[in-house]
Amino acid sequence: MDKPLHEDVLRSIVEGTAGETGEGFFKTLVQNLSRALNTRGAWVTEYLPDRRRLRARAFLWDGNWLTDYEYEITGTPCETVIIKKERLHVPEGLMTLYACDEDLKKLGVVSYLGAPILDTDGDVLGAVGVMNRQPIPPEPRLMGLFQIFAARAGAELRRVRAEADLREREAKLRGLVDGAMDAIIEIDAQLRVTRFNPSAAKALGGEPTGDFSRYLTPESRERLAPLTPGWIAGGLTMRRADGSEFPAEATLSRFEIHGQPFFTLILRNVNDRRELEYLREELLAVEGYGDIIGHSDAMRHVLQDVQQVAGTDSTVLILGETGVGKELFARAIHAGSKRSEEPLIKVNCAAIPATLIESEFFGHEKGAFTGATSQREGRFALADGGTIFLDEIGDLPLELQSKLLRVLQEGEFEPVGSSRTRKVNVRVIAATNRNLLQEVRDGEFREDLYYRLNVFPIEVPPLRARGDDVVLLAAAFTKKFAKQISRPIEALTENSARRLKAYDWPGNVRELQNVIERAVITSREGRLNLDRALPESSPVAPPTSATAVLTTTELRQLERQNILRALDACGGRVAGKDGAAQLLGMSPSTLTSRMKSLGIKRA
Repeated sequence: MDKPLHEDVLRSIVEGTAGETGEGFFKTLVQNLSRALNTRGAWVTEYLPDRRRLRARAFLWDGNWLTDYEYEITGTPCETVIIKKERLHVPEGLMTLYACDEDLKKLGVVSYLGAPILDTDGDVLGAVGVMNRQPIPPEPRLMGLFQIFAARAGAELRRVRAEADLREREAKLRGLVDGAMDAIIEIDAQLRVTRFNPSAAKALGGEPTGDFSRYLTPESRERLAPLTPGWIAGGLTMRRADGSEFPAEATLSRFEIHGQPFFTLILRNVNDRRELEYLREELLAVEGYGDIIGHSDAMRHVLQDVQQVAGTDSTVLILGETGVGKELFARAIHAGSKRSEEPLIKVNCAAIPATLIESEFFGHEKGAFTGATSQREGRFALADGGTIFLDEIGDLPLELQSKLLRVLQEGEFEPVGSSRTRKVNVRVIAATNRNLLQEVRDGEFREDLYYRLNVFPIEVPPLRARGDDVVLLAAAFTKKFAKQISRPIEALTENSARRLKAYDWPGNVRELQNVIERAVITSREGRLNLDRALPESSPVAPPTSATAVLTTTELRQLERQNILRALDACGGRVAGKDGAAQLLGMSPSTLTSRMKSLGIKRA
């Protein structure tokens, strides 16, 4: 091959591929390679290592393009190129070395020249090669030309791979951003929206466009305006397309494209986060109880009531002593209702300070009271479409009872500090361990609210009235706690069952659960340790005569029973008016100390 032809080939490579990429580039390159080396065939292939096959990016044979061509490398000259990662030249007699290659045999190939295409880390990306029905002599200038073609093919294949990887990463990033629950908005230095994800459109009530400032309250505009990357202290108050507002936690990050600054704003609706926290708390509460267990007649009657009322929208009032599991029955009613796919939101009326309970129920506007730094949804709004469970309803302050009655009757309320009336569709289930009718007589509970709640009363029996259910429950709790600490525990013995049934269970199912947990923790050789877990003896009766003498253990047990009865009579309250301490004639601190000494925990 003379020098002018060499220079002509090089020029044709450069000029022919200058405006081409991908498939066009490879076809032009292969055509020039076949012409330069005067061969019948030439190709650029991509290696598929998981299948040990080569897939043609461009394959020319006898002037025809072979499309969708894949090649199993086992037993072929290409296998040597791929596995050894080095150039292979067989000038003639190819079929003598690779007699099992049927494709080469059909084509009548006698010579081969191939080289691997390697990634920057040395991995094989593919191969470039030529083959001919005539010998390919080992001429140095010809080998030099082939290396030039191989280098050009390798550079383009690496570029194509890098571009594909970039597109894949961009697709994954786009999927990550579009699938995020948080609102993500990209803005430029003038606060113009340049990109957003679906969550942003949902949060703002429509696709955000133009000046992002219009989605902010004036105070929040000033807070965002410096465009300082990081956590935005105090968050932002966002304004939806319909004019309503919501508080959001916000973070801002900065990046540049072609020297121009852009910013990514990530927003999380504080009210949505609060709802998730409520639901997470409820889920944990469900896991603490398990299924309703019991075969006693008393339980059968209750479960029949639950089954009858669950499918309706009637208000339910669940009555029963502390610890009987009233919440579990509320959950069963919700699960059996047509609202089961919607949230069940719980409010413990006894656990919320009287000054905050209205806000907890109905929400509040920003600035409605000291400490109200942002707008907040209440529990009734969160329960819209679902069920709200008002536990310890007897502890609801008298001044709030009229507002609750309005929600029950009309399905509407106003958040604290707002003149805007909000409509909700909520089913109400209430529960109490108090005698509400007596509280109505005493003026502590509104009569109209009582009758509005008492549409379908369900009384959950105390554990002492459930017969053998105590043994079934104990067995279930034993299995649960044994699994939690990975400790094998034998089944309840007859003696253990008798002891459990003989006890009065003033704390009901909750007390039984605590007793079994202690018995499992302190178990010995796979046996429940009821000696450590169960109170010293069954409840004792007071002395029948003035001369009767009680042991220290009996006195301790008698004191324990007396305190439990006082707590039960006072709804679990220790201090304050009508608290157990007042009923027992001692100070709250003294009562708390005695409860600790006697192993009595607050319900």
